[in-house]
Amino acid sequence: MASFGNYIDSYFHKGLRKKLLDEVEKMGINDSNVLQAMDKVPRHFFMDTAFERIAYENRAFPIAAGQTISQPYTVAYQSQLLEVKPFDKILEVGTGSAYQACILAELGAMVYSIERKRELYDLNNKFYYLKRFPKLKRFYGDGFKGLPSYAPFDKMIITAAAPFVPDALIEQLKIGGFIIAPVDQEDGEGQIMKKIIKTEDGVREEVFDKFSFVPMLKGKD
Repeated sequence: MASFGNYIDSYFHKGLRKKLLDEVEKMGINDSNVLQAMDKVPRHFFMDTAFERIAYENRAFPIAAGQTISQPYTVAYQSQLLEVKPFDKILEVGTGSAYQACILAELGAMVYSIERKRELYDLNNKFYYLKRFPKLKRFYGDGFKGLPSYAPFDKMIITAAAPFVPDALIEQLKIGGFIIAPVDQEDGEGQIMKKIIKTEDGVREEVFDKFSFVPMLKGKD
């Protein structure tokens, strides 16, 4: 049993987590580093204690400010597409619960995460477990603008439904870097996960599966 401040990760939780990750692996996640990182980060720490016993079901759950903590499979899927290498400098748009950011930090990335909801940003300031990840830097701001002062980034991840990928984010990528983002479909039926790669001549895209995310919004709230 491990503890972090008032948070306890018991053998019961570890067993539930192992069962969840077995399910995620059967769904096609084959990156052992991603699975190991998700095994080390207790998902129930990021949720209200009322959800503690169901925190390891493979579905999204509500968190503060009307937002959600993403389905574990979705977190694993985006993390796998990012192909995280130690010391990768990654910009995350949409901190939310900070679960995805912690997975990336556990994988060895230097994570710069933006949150537009002041309530969520403030709550994470009080979240003791985040002190475990010195490579995770959080910012309150507009994700559409990125973090130009900290650019360039090796990779980026958008954790909300993007109506489009902002030019400002592409500008802040290194040549050869890429963004993993769920982008709205023209028919309004959810999002398509895309990999947008910056080249010397512009960008090129790779298209993957369909998902459903909360919307990415401009400005700060």
